[in-house]
Amino acid sequence: MEPKNEYHSKMSPAENNRLDEDDFRSDATGALRRTESRRVITEAFAGPMYSASALHGKLIRLYVQASLVAVAISIFLVWCGLEFSGRQWIILCCGIALGVPTYVIPDILAINRHYRPLRRALNALDGNEVASDEILATGLVRALNLPFLSFMRISFLHGPLATLSIVLTLGFGNLFLDAGYQAWQFWFLIFSVLFFASPAHAVYEYFALSRQLVPAVDRIWAASTKRSWAWKSQVKSIRLRVKLFYLSVFSGAVPLAFLAWTTVYKADLALSAQGIDVGWDEMAPILRWAAGLVAVSISLVLVISYLLAVDATEGANSLVEAMARVRKGQLDVELRVAGTDEYADLFRGFNHMTAELRDEMRIHAITHELAGIMDLDTLISKIMNAATELLDAERSTLFLYDESSSELWSRFADGISSKEIRFPADSGIAGHVLSTGEVTNISDPYSDPRFNSEIDRSTGFKTRSVLCVPILHKRGTRIGVTQVLNKRGGSFSNADAARLQSFSAQISASLENARLFEDVVEMKNYSESILRSTSDGIMTLDVEGCIVTLNEAARRILHHDEASLTSMPATAFFGRDNTWVLESVKRVEDSGEADLIVDAVLEFASDNSSVNLRTTPLLDGHGESIGFLLAFEDVTSEKRLKTTMSRYMSKEVANQLLESGADALTGRNQVVSILFSDIREFTSFSETLGARETVAMLNEYFEIMVDIIHLRGGILDKYIGDAIMALFGAPFESPQDADNALDTANDMMRGLADLNIRRRGRGADPIAIGIGICTGEVVAGNIGSPKRFDYTAIGDHVNISARLESA
Repeated sequence: MEPKNEYHSKMSPAENNRLDEDDFRSDATGALRRTESRRVITEAFAGPMYSASALHGKLIRLYVQASLVAVAISIFLVWCGLEFSGRQWIILCCGIALGVPTYVIPDILAINRHYRPLRRALNALDGNEVASDEILATGLVRALNLPFLSFMRISFLHGPLATLSIVLTLGFGNLFLDAGYQAWQFWFLIFSVLFFASPAHAVYEYFALSRQLVPAVDRIWAASTKRSWAWKSQVKSIRLRVKLFYLSVFSGAVPLAFLAWTTVYKADLALSAQGIDVGWDEMAPILRWAAGLVAVSISLVLVISYLLAVDATEGANSLVEAMARVRKGQLDVELRVAGTDEYADLFRGFNHMTAELRDEMRIHAITHELAGIMDLDTLISKIMNAATELLDAERSTLFLYDESSSELWSRFADGISSKEIRFPADSGIAGHVLSTGEVTNISDPYSDPRFNSEIDRSTGFKTRSVLCVPILHKRGTRIGVTQVLNKRGGSFSNADAARLQSFSAQISASLENARLFEDVVEMKNYSESILRSTSDGIMTLDVEGCIVTLNEAARRILHHDEASLTSMPATAFFGRDNTWVLESVKRVEDSGEADLIVDAVLEFASDNSSVNLRTTPLLDGHGESIGFLLAFEDVTSEKRLKTTMSRYMSKEVANQLLESGADALTGRNQVVSILFSDIREFTSFSETLGARETVAMLNEYFEIMVDIIHLRGGILDKYIGDAIMALFGAPFESPQDADNALDTANDMMRGLADLNIRRRGRGADPIAIGIGICTGEVVAGNIGSPKRFDYTAIGDHVNISARLESA
């Protein structure tokens, strides 16, 4: 395939492919246009008038019309200068009628042969068949090459055959009909047909055929599915320089030379007919004059054609090269406009297009940069700087609408300090734009009654021109305005307004993202503050069961820091000793309901934790699971307190006391059964046993007695040496308190009997105790200093109980 221009020939094969793909349909015909929708094209060119047979008929009619034009030109030239007699005219016309088949039949056969690949593709489309890529490709190539083939056919087949038919006609007339055609008439007619009629026929059919084939090319192109360019090299491309050279030679140089020769020759014939014999010496000046004029004219025609071709191809090359650079993303290209012709208009349009593309790319780059800024103040500052740079202005201001106060507000840099402007949302030019949504461009703001000059006075800034556009939310509501002040070198144009509107449409999303980010950060900080302040441990898992977050309380309860747990699978952390946690998560996953586990133990190597666990599913806005929340309530200290209290009272009383709180231990009058117990003759026991044995004996004795007291609902008030004081009905009364005290005394005596049996078995002396019980109203509560309390009971009935025991 012949390169389309010098720049194209210097490009790499890959770049050539890209250019060929874009310019493929505009090469040989010079009129193949792009279409917006291939489907629309296919439907538009699918009727009978665009079928294969219809197009073939058009080609034949076009050939006939062009042939008639050529015949008409030939007859006109014969009439103008060949001086045929009436008899010669009749023989010529009859000979033309009889000689037409000598060149028409070969032409028709050649046309059918050239049309065959195109017919095959169109017939497939006419029959709604799925044509192969090869059929469509060869049909498309032939459609693009058909004008060139017709030109070659006329130049090398039709023209010579038509000339031959003329020669045969004139020769037959002279030999058999005594027509009397002269030699100069032979040569003049042959040259007229070969160098005038035939080229005119070729040029006419070339351009007319190019126009006729446009629907066929578009139809085949629309049906193509596979973009394979392996066959593109078969397309014949005739360059503009070649076309201009051909036209200059056959439209200027050859006619001038033929005119000069025929004029001199006919002048000589005219003089000879008058009996004047002019020799070559007399004719030499005329011949030199004619040859000089022809040479100069032909040189001028060729030079002018060359200059026109160079000018046209240079302009086309410059445009193609610039477009190729734009395809590569080099938008800084600008064509030099040095004239007033069509190329100058094209160059100006191209420069305007690239300028708009540069602006669009700048807006895109700025928007991309703004998309990564989430701090609202920083974003506003960046937007103002970008708007100022984009419109070549002195200052820009972004006013946002505050719904809570119905005000427009903005922060701007003024020296090294930062100020905030606030004014009513319906005030000034910005308020007008916010209220109406209209773009406002003012070249003299001080003459506009809407302009608020107080802001200039407060900031010390002189406003000379204002361009203000609204900022629209994606829902269509106005969320603020962008205002650009003082265009450098003049006033703002409509293009500036359109550019600022486009930019404002882009920054709306950035502002919304920044606001959402601030809301998210604020909510995140609020949630983290709550999580930090709560004493419960909070852990979240994703849908895959990996740990996502945990608060400080959770890290304390689980005895791990966050860094070592984040992204760890929960199965890896809880799987060995605390599988009950995973079972709770599984139950929640299966049921979608929250799960509660009370008073469970988390076992760790360093320490254990007693917790209440509540597992809850986490759902998104569509009700889909996004993970799980595990809330650990640390009850380790409570459990330890219960353990401690159980040493003094029963588990049930301890639980009741913990539920009631400290108020249950304040002093109050209540009926209590007081039990005193004492070992008889303990002093002699301790002296006999010694210290170690005495302590061992007391521990064994107290363990039995305290268990019995707790079993009957009593609380251990205190140890008094070897004595025990127990209370029944404190801190909580019940109707069975006195009975429980008596049952406890009986159980203590039976427990002592069993203990003595064991002691005798060890060879130890038995123990004897005394028990005193008294029921009555006493004062019970915390007694002592603020640093050391002791819950006990005081009153006469306590003293009576002690005296009964000693008795």
